[in-house]
Amino acid sequence: MSGPSPSLSALYPHMRPPGEARAEPVENLLHSVRAKARDHQDVFARCFAEQAEVLVAMAQALAASYRSGGRLLAMGNGGSSCDAAHVTVEFLHPVTAGRPALSAINLAADVAMMTAVGNDVGQEHIFVRPLIAHGRRGDCLVGFSTSGNSVNLLRAFAKAREMGIATLGFAGGDGGEMAIMGLDHLLTVPTSSIHRVQECHLAAYHILWDLTHTLLAADRRPLGKDGARP
Repeated sequence: MSGPSPSLSALYPHMRPPGEARAEPVENLLHSVRAKARDHQDVFARCFAEQAEVLVAMAQALAASYRSGGRLLAMGNGGSSCDAAHVTVEFLHPVTAGRPALSAINLAADVAMMTAVGNDVGQEHIFVRPLIAHGRRGDCLVGFSTSGNSVNLLRAFAKAREMGIATLGFAGGDGGEMAIMGLDHLLTVPTSSIHRVQECHLAAYHILWDLTHTLLAADRRPLGKDGARP
């Protein structure tokens, strides 16, 4: 029986052919845990050392959008669609006392719409269609792609430019096509490991949420006795 394909072997170097699986000694497993933790720490430190200014610029753009009545729109595929969902929840449902809910729309949330568009006109349009429906000049579109090459994100970013919507990207490696097209702001995680990229994306948009609220704090007035803002 043949072993894994070359492409799978590149992604999963420890994969064995069927029938050759064997139990790993516990010490080997512990070594793997420690090695992955070290890799995470190294990538995490490099990412935020190199990309801190990009993250601040993203927060400034998003805060400016909210000040003018704009909103956050988010998109991503697979695990990155979970990041799109997560970041919108952070803005819609702030967990820190005193921070207001801010409008955010997850373009990857409507399964019926996405499958309809994918079936009728192609997967490359699944974010363009809801963007046209929901997007307004002055909004911010945030897209997550570990490779930076997701065609449906690229199509939506291109449409966002036509609509006067700011483009914010989260990618890995060299940023792929997202870097080539020249988004307004692009945070890239310096690794080819999908897991490390996603781990850094999670921390980055938590920081983005915090920075955006910090920038908006000076604009907010105290709550009234009824808990509402004047």
